[in-house]
Amino acid sequence: MVEHPAYPVGLRLTGRRVVVVGGGQVAQRRLPALIAAGADVTLVSPSATPSVEAMADAGEIRWERRRFQDGDLADTWYALVATADTEANERISAEAERSRVWCVRADDATAATAWTPATGRSEGVTVAVLTTDTPDPRRSAAIRDAIVEGLRDGTLVAPQQRTRTPGVALVGGGPGDPDLITVRGRRLLAEADVVIADRLGPRDLLDELPPHVEVIDAAKIPYGRFMAQEAINNALIEHAKAGKAVVRLKGGDPYVFGRGMEELQALAVEGITCTVVPGISSSISVPGAAGIPVTHRGVAHEFTVVSGHVGPDDPRSLVDWKSLAQLRGTLVVLMGVDKIGAIAEALVAHGKDPATPVALVQEGTTAAQRRVDATLGSVGEVARAEEVKPPAVIVIGDVVTVNDRP
Repeated sequence: MVEHPAYPVGLRLTGRRVVVVGGGQVAQRRLPALIAAGADVTLVSPSATPSVEAMADAGEIRWERRRFQDGDLADTWYALVATADTEANERISAEAERSRVWCVRADDATAATAWTPATGRSEGVTVAVLTTDTPDPRRSAAIRDAIVEGLRDGTLVAPQQRTRTPGVALVGGGPGDPDLITVRGRRLLAEADVVIADRLGPRDLLDELPPHVEVIDAAKIPYGRFMAQEAINNALIEHAKAGKAVVRLKGGDPYVFGRGMEELQALAVEGITCTVVPGISSSISVPGAAGIPVTHRGVAHEFTVVSGHVGPDDPRSLVDWKSLAQLRGTLVVLMGVDKIGAIAEALVAHGKDPATPVALVQEGTTAAQRRVDATLGSVGEVARAEEVKPPAVIVIGDVVTVNDRP
């Protein structure tokens, strides 16, 4: 007898009764999608994992804390059987068959009347993958992942892809490694007509853009009578008003010393739609890539991120260095390479121990990454001797050496 392939279909479960039997790991994986589909979910199980119990406590599902009983599938549209008791599973699926309820069995797919596909979502599209004969979860998941990743990063372009919406997206590109940009940021890059990029953005991604995309180096925009930021704002406005999909690609996160709000405000004045895509900030990712946790149990319960682009004695500085010197946690300084000597002197003058460990991580997360260690008392001299150059993230505190401990 030739086995016929499963017939794929999308179930609209909003407000419809779904029964899940068994509260273990299978239920924990499947319940969120059922909840997201709007199903009226009843869980029947004497016990459940903490995550499943939390769903019940939050009112997302109803939990009958008992074993399955005949009649539990009454008025049910869909059932998922996920207990460790094979005999009970057979009894439940037999009731589902009598009641004409589509039933998934986690223990024996061949005995089920429905299979759960490997699913993924990208911008309003749901990808569901089933193997032809008996379900092969690993293969289905691998195919699903390849399709969804292609849709997200733009390497798989479907015919009649949705029309790009003119406007501006402020995209945080992360600390430098192109793999650390968010999925949404990478997709918007793939859809852009114009990309205005910072020097600290993930430059390798620009090589992947199609030839028709105009890439503008923000550092080379002619400023004329304008300040640098004002000229960038004007470039964003000009291209957006021309009906282009514009991506402002920034290093790190747009709102962490990225002037993202200034650009958003300038666009808002002109009535231009702006989307903000957060990015991984170098303040936490670069130390992590260099083996430094910004917090660690028993060592640091807080971390503070400050800008070092102006020195402690500069009247433009908004940083309270005296207060920072009194903190016991981690201090992360961005844009402070050329001022680190003065910063260290100020912290020591206000009471910080000159033996406090310091690490300077240059070009973090990239192939050129290097780490230079010092102390607060020596960091100015060490940074000069080692010729540390921007961009570099400076970490001050005992977390710098926590990985050296037994």
